[in-house]
Amino acid sequence: MRYLVITDIHANLEALDVVLADAAVRGYDRTLVLGDIVGYGPDPNAVIERVTGLQPYALVRGNHDKIAFGLDQAEGFNVSARAAAEWTLNALTPAHRDWLINLPKGPTVVDDCVEICHGSPYDEDEYIFDELDARRAIDSARQRLCLFGHTHVAMVFRLAGRSIGFVELTGTRIALDADAKYLVNPGSVGQPRDSDPRAAYAIFDAGTRQLEMYRLEYPIEHTQQKMVTAGLPEPLVRRLAAGR
Repeated sequence: MRYLVITDIHANLEALDVVLADAAVRGYDRTLVLGDIVGYGPDPNAVIERVTGLQPYALVRGNHDKIAFGLDQAEGFNVSARAAAEWTLNALTPAHRDWLINLPKGPTVVDDCVEICHGSPYDEDEYIFDELDARRAIDSARQRLCLFGHTHVAMVFRLAGRSIGFVELTGTRIALDADAKYLVNPGSVGQPRDSDPRAAYAIFDAGTRQLEMYRLEYPIEHTQQKMVTAGLPEPLVRRLAAGR
């Protein structure tokens, strides 16, 4: 079984289309979506159409998806993020808004190896950046591989015995040890924040226990122009090209 893993699309249609085209060539059986389908970007309705067309095997909501409940969900957002949330709420069709409202809260067990969440297994809005956060998340996870998003940073944590640490991402493929537990963020499709603006996604092959992590160029300037035309905040437009 090969799982396509995508997260933090953030209404970026150009990035999503490049990812889906690349993944189709590499081959996958089922799709897992880890949340934040909308927010920041200019194409919330089109991106939802793409995601529903994939018929995801499992998906969970992200904090930006919860904006469909109303702007009170944007408490804690910065000025630009809140402005984008308000724009998104007004841009969504009633059907797509209802679809977002009905997205399940994570975590969700996918199979006897894989679990997915948005922030962490113990809190859908928690940010995981370091080993201390990862240790708590892995301890609360129900499966040996937990896939998460939210931070917009591609990262892999490995717990072997009582020792936890980062797995260095030096290539596209990582072989997962059968006796270790892993916490994996594939990176953001539409809003990377690791100083690499390329779209990120992953494929997990459950049969071979191989994790494949990819980065792809996409026409950022096209997305930026649509954001400008929509009147989305200028700082959000600029940050796409910086990957932060």
